[in-house]
Amino acid sequence: MLTKDEWRQAQTSGLIITDLDRKDGFIHLSTATQLNATLSLYFYKEKSVVLLELDFLKTNEQIKFETPTPPGKRIGSFPHYYGELSTNTISRTWDLKRSAFELPLEVMLQAEHVSSS
Repeated sequence: MLTKDEWRQAQTSGLIITDLDRKDGFIHLSTATQLNATLSLYFYKEKSVVLLELDFLKTNEQIKFETPTPPGKRIGSFPHYYGELSTNTISRTWDLKRSAFELPLEVMLQAEHVSSS
């Protein structure tokens, strides 16, 4: 997921990377079961974001599943992309808008725990 501004920058440069990714040395990704909690924890101030789907055949060799960075409430393994991530590796995008219903964070974290067991 990217903010609208981050997505515009990526489309201009051809590369997907955020300030957090630069700082940590890899690109933070989420699986489908991790999306709700990621949105709630890191994009709660955004009215809309862009959800990107990576072409797995073009990206799988650079993805490593590792413990969360930074550590916190989240458990399990998270996909981290090592290398330059080109916008050419995106197979689909969606514009997500904040909806009227939000799941409690505890429920989302529990869903992550159950799916990683």
